[in-house]
Amino acid sequence: MIGIVGIIVVFAMVFGGYLAAGGKLTLIIKALPYEFTMIGGAALGAFIISNDMSGIKHTSKDIMKVFKGPKWLRSDYQDLLCLLYELIRVARKNPVELEPHIEAPAESVIFSRYPKIQKDKESVELICDTLRSAGMNYDDPHQVEEVLEKRIDAYHHHAMHSSHALQTVADGLPALGIVAAVLGVIKTMGSIDQPPEVLGKLIGGALVGTFLGVFLAYGFFGPFAAKVKTITEQDGQFHQLIREVLVANLHNHAVNICIEVGRQNTPGSVRPSFTDLEQALKETKQAAA
Repeated sequence: MIGIVGIIVVFAMVFGGYLAAGGKLTLIIKALPYEFTMIGGAALGAFIISNDMSGIKHTSKDIMKVFKGPKWLRSDYQDLLCLLYELIRVARKNPVELEPHIEAPAESVIFSRYPKIQKDKESVELICDTLRSAGMNYDDPHQVEEVLEKRIDAYHHHAMHSSHALQTVADGLPALGIVAAVLGVIKTMGSIDQPPEVLGKLIGGALVGTFLGVFLAYGFFGPFAAKVKTITEQDGQFHQLIREVLVANLHNHAVNICIEVGRQNTPGSVRPSFTDLEQALKETKQAAA
């Protein structure tokens, strides 16, 4: 929602200020379809050239993050802590009982209590692979932490592709606007024998290209890239929380301490309160009993 508000503000301030200063939209509207075809089409082509099909689909999907916001909310972080609490308790009580849950999480009673997390392939695999490694006596906390860090970094690097792709387009749009403007000037020079009022309209139409390239770059694609980057970094904290709790578990801290370590390392904007989490853990115990 906030993204839509931002777009409205951009349009209102730019074109509202232009009209308030006595400008007329007639020339811009007349030139806009042709200029947008050149600039937008060239930007789209450059985007296709610089990305494979996977990257194109990834970026197209991630653009919606500007309007939807982060995937993981405060309630999801609390659910994650409750899920890890249940899994660690089972592992401490009887590692054999844990095996069905980490080998077939889609059929797990524990995972099924948290459907949003259960549907997230990367999070589920991160949890299950780490717990499986611990069951195979690969339990050196420092080694596991290093492996988890590299895996999370690799996933984060892939997730940031959309932001980089959008920023690349934003960086190129002003130059493409100049290309369109130069073509407009070339067209104008072909009509140099026309009266000033005709030449004025032709030059004005050419300058729309420069305006459009800069406007799209700094009014839309640049902010879109920044927003996607911010949301991707925020969602990445979900995996960092998994790492913190599971590494604390390998240090053989008490289960409640492991969960508290995770809670305190959760970003403040989505961190569940101690009281709310304690109540949720009590309800989790009752449901598991």
